[in-house]
This record gives sequence, structure tokens and C-alpha cells, in this order.
Amino acid sequence: MTTITSTIQSGVSRELRNHVSVGQTVRNSFSMAYRGLLKVRRTPEQLIDVTLQPIIFTVMFTFIFGGAIAGDVASYLPLLIPGILVQTVITTSVVTGVQLREDMDKGVFDRFKSLPIARIAPLAGALLADTVRYTIATTITFVVGFILGYRPEGGLGFVVLAGLLVIVCSWALSWIFAFFGVIARSASSVQGISFLVLFPLTFLSNAFVPSDTMPGWLQAFVNVNPVSHLVSAVRDLANVGTIGGDFWLALLGAAVVVAIFAPLFVRAYMRKA
Repeated sequence: MTTITSTIQSGVSRELRNHVSVGQTVRNSFSMAYRGLLKVRRTPEQLIDVTLQPIIFTVMFTFIFGGAIAGDVASYLPLLIPGILVQTVITTSVVTGVQLREDMDKGVFDRFKSLPIARIAPLAGALLADTVRYTIATTITFVVGFILGYRPEGGLGFVVLAGLLVIVCSWALSWIFAFFGVIARSASSVQGISFLVLFPLTFLSNAFVPSDTMPGWLQAFVNVNPVSHLVSAVRDLANVGTIGGDFWLALLGAAVVVAIFAPLFVRAYMRKA
């Protein structure tokens, strides 16, 4: 009798889940985003990477490399702040995959499967919650730069646009790491693989030094590195107040990443969920 009852309940749960409306999917996604924010409130140390990291990196790089690269700190800040911003926010996108893998390992997603909610809602909620992390990192980076003497000549409007561009591109990258979160065997392996990909891309770019100071063979890589295009786009927006070719290349790259990895992730995720 218990078996029959469980079977009926399971069948009803699947039926409800498969007939979730678009409106309910949106509501479920926002509920899952709120869940993600509650986790941060209960364990605030999760925000270390978007609060302390931009402060430490900005201050450290400014005073270590400022005089050597630009002659003085003030001249180095327009070069550094966009680079630090891009590096900080895109490395934060790794958290999406790590937390997804942790939830799957802990059986949280097994609980979600038993609920009459949209199966995509846990992921959509996680992606929404992570945009808050990106916004925090972006704001802190610009504020620290301003305290150190950074004065973006593009004006507030272009600074906001630069921040939005970085957030959009980081959101796009989070699809890659979410895919890693589904196919990897552990959260630590997701983090290891992700940083193995990101570190060469961020440091072998024009984020911290001008590319024309590098050897020719390295310049060839730096000039086609998508991170370099994103950094250059942010510099054009914040420092000059212009939208150049790098801006459109960054958006195109983000669109290509989503077009490739979103379907791959959803296919893998639906098999698990």
C-alpha cells in the first residue's frame, strides 16, 4: 500500500512539474534566487571573493606596479582599475558551478525534484543571485579606485555601462562553469578546472600591463584573447566615454558562449534533474 501511494504521489509530482506555467517558472526562479541570497546572509564569508579580493588586489597592484609601469600611481589607475574589475568579476562566475555541484552532491536537487516546481528554476535562481555578487564586486572595485585617486573621464553614465558590460559577460561565462558543475565529480574539481582556464586568460592579457611591452609571440595571443577585448572595452567606456569595436566584440563573445554552453548545460542538467 505504501509503495502504491508513493508511486501515485511521484506520478502526480511529475505531472505537476511538467505542466508548470511560464509565470510560475519565473516565480520559482526568483524564489530560488532568494534562497541563494539567504545562504549568503547566513554564511557571509561567501562574499570574501567579491569584497576583500578587489580591495586587496587593487591596493597591492597599484602600489607594487604603479611606479614601475606608469611612472606613478595616478597614471597607472586608468590602466589597472578596468583590468582588476574584469579579473575580479569573471573569476567570481566560477562560484555558480561550484555551488551547483555542492547542491547536487548534498542531495538538495533530489529534494527539488520532488517538488512541483520548474526543473530549470534552481539554475535560473542561482544565476540571478550571482548577478548580485557581480554587482557588489563591480561597485567595490570602482569605489576603491576612486579612493586611490582614479577619476574616470567618461562620466558616471559610461562607468555604469562599463559595469553592466562586465556583469553581462560574467553572466555569460557562468554558463561554462555551470556546465562544469554538472559534469564534474566534485566541487573541488570544478574550481580547479575553472581556475586552470581563467588564470591564463586573465594574466596573459592587457589587464595589468600594456600589450605592446610584451614579446611579439605573446602579443599575438594577448591581442586575440577575449579578456583583452573586454578590458579594452571597459577602458574605452570608463576612461574615454566611447563605445568602440572592443565593446561589440565583447558582447558578441558573450552571445557565442551562451549559444554554445547554455544548450549543453541544459541537456546535461535535465538528465540529472
